[in-house]
Amino acid sequence: MRNLKLLLVACLLVLFLTLLETNGFAYSVSILNTGYHYIADTNQTVNLFMPNYTKFGKAQYWKLATELVAVFFGLSNLLIAILIVFENRSSSRTVAWLLVLLAFPILGFVLYILIGQKPRKRKKVKDHLQADDLLQLKSLLDKQLKMLDGPEHAIDKNIYAKKRLVNLILNNFEEPFTIHNTSQVLTNGQETFDAICESINKAEHHVHLEYYTIRPDRIGHKIRDLLIEKAKAGVMVRLLYDAVGSRSLNRKFLEPLWRAKAEVGVFLPVKLPFFHSKMNYRNHRKILVVDGRTGYVGGLNIGDEYLSKGELGFWRDTHLEIKGEAVAFLQRIFLLDWHFATGNSIVSPQYFPVQKFQANQPIQIASGGPDSERASIQQVYFATISSAQEKIFITTPYFVPDESIITALKTAALSGIDVRLVFPAIPDKRLVHWASMSYIKEVLEAGVKVYLYQKGFIHAKILLVDGVVASVGTANMDMRSFALNFEVNALIYDREVVSRLEKDFIADISCSRLVTYEQFLNKPLWSKFKESGARILSPML
Repeated sequence: MRNLKLLLVACLLVLFLTLLETNGFAYSVSILNTGYHYIADTNQTVNLFMPNYTKFGKAQYWKLATELVAVFFGLSNLLIAILIVFENRSSSRTVAWLLVLLAFPILGFVLYILIGQKPRKRKKVKDHLQADDLLQLKSLLDKQLKMLDGPEHAIDKNIYAKKRLVNLILNNFEEPFTIHNTSQVLTNGQETFDAICESINKAEHHVHLEYYTIRPDRIGHKIRDLLIEKAKAGVMVRLLYDAVGSRSLNRKFLEPLWRAKAEVGVFLPVKLPFFHSKMNYRNHRKILVVDGRTGYVGGLNIGDEYLSKGELGFWRDTHLEIKGEAVAFLQRIFLLDWHFATGNSIVSPQYFPVQKFQANQPIQIASGGPDSERASIQQVYFATISSAQEKIFITTPYFVPDESIITALKTAALSGIDVRLVFPAIPDKRLVHWASMSYIKEVLEAGVKVYLYQKGFIHAKILLVDGVVASVGTANMDMRSFALNFEVNALIYDREVVSRLEKDFIADISCSRLVTYEQFLNKPLWSKFKESGARILSPML
C-alpha cells in the first residue's frame, strides 16, 4: 500500500511536469494532429524527421521536434519513476531520484541511465563454491551458530559480549569468526608501505593485490617493481585494480608487469568512465594477501598522497596487518573478485594453507557490495553501534549515513553513551563534505561530540565500541559504501588491539577542534544553503 501511494504521487508529479514542459499535452497532440491532416489533405508523404520545409514550414518542424522531445523525456521519466518505486530502494534514495527527475527532467534521465540502475546480483560461481568447500565453510558456520547459542564459557568472552554482532555476520555474510590470529595496527602511510613491501619481498608462492586506486607515482612504481621482481623469481603475482579509481594507470606502467608474466585484472572496465552505467558501482576494497598466510586491509590505497606528499598535506590513515586463519577469508574475497573481473578460476589448496597459529585474537571479515541482497556493511555498522553500552568512537572521512545509523547514534548519545566522531576539517570532496556537515549538525543536537581534524586530511575508517570490538577497513560511514561500493572490513574482538586503536583516536582528538551546536546555528546563510542542498543529493553521492 505504501509503495502504491508513493507511485501514484510520483506519477502525478512527473505527469504535471511533463504538461508544463510541453506547454500542455493537448497542445502537443494538436500539433501532431495538424501534421497528420496536412499529410492527408495534400496526399503527400512527408517525413517528419526530414520535412519538406516549403510545405510544412521549418519553424513548425522545430516546434514539433521540441514538443516530441519533451514528451519523450516526460514519459521516460514517468517510467523511470515507476521502476525506482518498485525497486524498493530506501525512502531517501527514492525521494532524491524523484526530485532530480522532476527538477531536471533531461539531466535526471541521463543520470539515471548512467548511474541510477541497480546492478544485478552476481551469481555464485562454481569455483567460489569449491573454494568454500576447501574452507569447510558450511560445517564451520553451522558449528559456530550452535556455539553462540550455548553457554558463555564455551566461547571467547569478547565474542560472547558481542554475540549478536557475531551472529549477524555469520548469517548475513557467511563469514565465520576465526580465533587463531594476530594483527598489527599500521598507522599512516610510511608504516603501512614498509610492512607491505617487506611482506612482498618475503613472498614464496603468490602475491594477490586488490586496490581501488593505484597511482603511477613513486610509491606506485616501487611496489610495481617489487611485483616484477617476484614474478621473475617464479612467484605467482596477480594484481586487480578498479577501472575508475585507477584510471591514471596506462600501458607504460602495466607492460613491465605483463612482460614479467604477472597477471593483471581490471574490475568493471569502462571505456568512457563518466558515460557508462557501470561507473557508479566500484570496487573500493584494498586487499593484499601473501602466500595465503599474511593479509592486509584498511584505508590506504597506493599513491604518494598516502605518504603525505599530496595537495592535502599530512595524510592520516589506518591499515591492518593480519596473520592467521582470517587471511583465508580475505583470500576468498580476492578469488571471487578475480573470477568476476577476469573469468579465470583459481581453486587450489595451495591458496588456503593450514595455519598453525597459537595466538588467540578473534577476527571476522565482513564484505559487502551493490550485488548483495542486503545492505551488509550498513547492517554491521548499525549492529555494532547498537551493541554499545559505554562508548562509541568513530573516525570517517565522509559522514553521509542513512536514517538508521543517524537514529542509532542519536539514541546512543541520548542514552548517556559516550559518542565521539572525528571528521576532516579539510575536505577532499566539497559536495560530500557539505552533505556531511548537515548530518553532523543533527548528531550534535543529540549530544554526540564532534571533532574536526585540523592537522591534515584524515582518511581512516574506524569504529570502536566499548573497548571490546573494532572495525577497520575500507568502508566509509556513508551511503556510497553502504549501497554502491564493494567494501571489506575486519572486525577484531580483542581488547589489546582496540586499546591500541583508542590511543590513536585520542591522539587524533588532540589534533582536532571540538565543534558545538551553537557554532552551527551561527553559520552564514550561504553555508547552510550549500549543506542543505548537498544533503538532498546525499543518497546519490
